[in-house]
Amino acid sequence: MGLKCGIVGLPNVGKSTLFNCLSNARAQAANFPFCTIEPNLGTITVPDARLTKLSELVKPQNIVPTTVEIVDIAGLVKGAHKGEGLGNKFLGNIRECNAILHVLRCFDDPNIIHVDGSVNPVRDKEVIDMELQLKDLESVEAKMKKYEKVAKTGNDKEAVRTYDVLSRVKQTLEQGKSARAANIEPEEKKYIADLFLLTDKPVMYICNVDERSVKTGNNYVDAVKQAVKDEKAEVLMITAAMEAEIASLETYEERQMFLTDIGLDEPGVNKLIRSAYRLLNLQTYFTAGEKEVRAWTITQGMTAPQAAGVIHTDFEKGFIKAEVIAFTDYIGLGSESACRDNGKLRIEGKEYIVSDGDVMHFRFNV
Repeated sequence: MGLKCGIVGLPNVGKSTLFNCLSNARAQAANFPFCTIEPNLGTITVPDARLTKLSELVKPQNIVPTTVEIVDIAGLVKGAHKGEGLGNKFLGNIRECNAILHVLRCFDDPNIIHVDGSVNPVRDKEVIDMELQLKDLESVEAKMKKYEKVAKTGNDKEAVRTYDVLSRVKQTLEQGKSARAANIEPEEKKYIADLFLLTDKPVMYICNVDERSVKTGNNYVDAVKQAVKDEKAEVLMITAAMEAEIASLETYEERQMFLTDIGLDEPGVNKLIRSAYRLLNLQTYFTAGEKEVRAWTITQGMTAPQAAGVIHTDFEKGFIKAEVIAFTDYIGLGSESACRDNGKLRIEGKEYIVSDGDVMHFRFNV
């Protein structure tokens, strides 16, 4: 299951610095690979200490973490929704992403000039929000025109429902709010799914703060939290310049010493990636054997056959059963055989809902 997050933000807010940190394998885990697919797209590993612990016990030939694609989306100017600047490319890139990481400058530095002359993260947020909302409004109004005549006759119930949902989204956008704030029930999402609305995507606001504020925040962060309190969004603080310094260190040990010195447990980018997971209601299960220990990404609430299908569609089609060991049991007892001997290996069927951290082995027949 691929996960792609787009980093957006105005110039000089720390967006590129953050992307470079995320794009550096050394900022993640010592032995996991990184590859650059193209200049503005990076594939990074998801930090997960559980994968390391399993690997230490199993000692496999290969370790495969789950990954996230990070896209550095550039080209936004006022008027982007009309195609100005690199507007169409910018908005098209966002449309392909699962979530938006919106970087906001929340620090003062006279040596770094702000594009609008002053530091105001709420204003910066509104600039980008407006461009996305205006583009979404175009999409919604275009679809409404297709359904308007049919909906008004009342003969086609689905057309009436579609038009009603679109009307509510349109009203929300016209109020200067994002589509995610519209009063839409989960089962009604299907009526707007084909539009891939930009402002309906999950968003995380990343407050780029100075080093002194990374733990406690500051007035800029407080203003952002107040501005987004009615949105379904997360707010995360990070110091991009410090993250760049951490990422530049050569060894894992050096990075850990640096973190200890500044009183942090781990790099902020690790928290960012895990927060993105939560934002998208994702979780991880593991497969573990001599050849490979691997992490797999699934959506929360997936059944065992659906989880098996992430490995290969044949696994889901021919699913028979799943052998399941809870991660804590596996680590506590030290091996699959010990879990089996102590009754901690369970046989689960098609209705089983996979738990985060499950160590699984699938039986199937095609």
